[in-house]
Amino acid sequence: MLTKDTAICIRAVDFSETSQIVTFFARAAGKISAIAKGSKRPKSAFDGPIEIFSYGKIVFSDSNKEKLATLTEFAPRQLDVPGTQKARRFDAGQLVRGTGLSNNLFTMNCCLFSTELLNNLTHDYDPHPQLFDDFLQFLENIQGVSNKHQMLALLILFQLSLLKEVGLRPVLNACANCKTRYEHRASSIEHRVYFSSSANGLVCRDCEGAFPDRIKLTETAANCLANLKLIAESQEKTLIEIETILVHHFTEILGRKPKMAKYILNL
Repeated sequence: MLTKDTAICIRAVDFSETSQIVTFFARAAGKISAIAKGSKRPKSAFDGPIEIFSYGKIVFSDSNKEKLATLTEFAPRQLDVPGTQKARRFDAGQLVRGTGLSNNLFTMNCCLFSTELLNNLTHDYDPHPQLFDDFLQFLENIQGVSNKHQMLALLILFQLSLLKEVGLRPVLNACANCKTRYEHRASSIEHRVYFSSSANGLVCRDCEGAFPDRIKLTETAANCLANLKLIAESQEKTLIEIETILVHHFTEILGRKPKMAKYILNL
């Protein structure tokens, strides 16, 4: 049976001299792995090798979901670039070649990190249409990014969206243990708030003793996590603090440190 869908390539590896194994995150089908026979031939049905971050319409055969699907068609589309007076368009393949993301190593690494997390935290044929839309929006938004600060903010927001959509959303507006709502306190009062992966969220000063894995947050970082609208305007050191917490959290969830994490925080 042939299935049509809209998808983003999140992994592509060589299978033979002429073919590839590609992993797509599709809007309706979820994550699928397929063999693209002959894709590396210049005159193939795919117009050459399929690149990571390529986006478009796919047609694949999924008669047996325990085995690789067979990709029969891939029609790359274009993405809108925000932030310009007149809408400009680019080929998604520019993300990895020419004047695309390859000229911005940090941005490229952030994108590769996002695909690693997406691949590891989703299951085959488990659809997440909202997550697909969020990931596509993430790839569109980064085209207007000019510095590390902006890129980190976008990465953090996507990571939190990913956790939410796969059912692992951390509690960020209250203590995950006692449910006391998080509130900003006057600077004259000692303010202590922590993040705990085992609690899956913020932990207050009264509960922190029950969570040995707790990590103390600055008040600024805690405020940003409790109110995500503050992230875009936060200082870079605050974003680095939050990203460090998230990398630790993903490490605990996956049971291993994500491979691309060291390129984001120089760990």
